[in-house]
Amino acid sequence: MKIIVDRQVCAGHALCAAKAPDVYQLDDEGYCCSNGATVPPHLHEQARLGARHCPEAAILLVDDEDAP
Repeated sequence: MKIIVDRQVCAGHALCAAKAPDVYQLDDEGYCCSNGATVPPHLHEQARLGARHCPEAAILLVDDEDAP
């Protein structure tokens, strides 16, 4: 699974990292900087939880075979 973050949409609420700190990283300004990161299988559910809590729906999770 890969993380795709639309940086144009991310508003820096940091709820992704609050809900899934082992998956999502933030930059110095509080915006998600996990774009393109690969999520190990044992953290897939945590990745989904963090993505679901994004108020702007700026996070897309794609299966490895569908990743760009």
